[in-house]
Amino acid sequence: MRNKFLNTGQQGFDPVRKLRIAYSGFRYAILTETSVAIQVILSFSVLLACFYYRQWLDFTIVLVASGMMLVAEMFNTAIEALCDFVESGHNEKIGIIKDVASAAVGISIFVWGLTLLIETVRLWQGNW
Repeated sequence: MRNKFLNTGQQGFDPVRKLRIAYSGFRYAILTETSVAIQVILSFSVLLACFYYRQWLDFTIVLVASGMMLVAEMFNTAIEALCDFVESGHNEKIGIIKDVASAAVGISIFVWGLTLLIETVRLWQGNW
């Protein structure tokens, strides 16, 4: 895509290319980060149960919580990679940046886990 400020890049918008890049990043995150792979599997399992039992509001809540958790995980991975690229040695400021990014992921995982737990219990009680 063309950068209108620097007047560089290719002309036009290619949505298929954007989707391929997004898929590539998601695939890379799943293959290289075990926590992302586990979270995707757990989320998908609960989403399937919600879909099977036609609990559409629950499905939506789990989908949103899972999406936000995955976004936080991927931002954290990108921030850590960028920090390691900029400063390969030990640096207190880089450590603080990584800690804050990790805390954001921790909060999102807590909310995601609580959401999955609540929805799983609701599905279990309502359909067995």
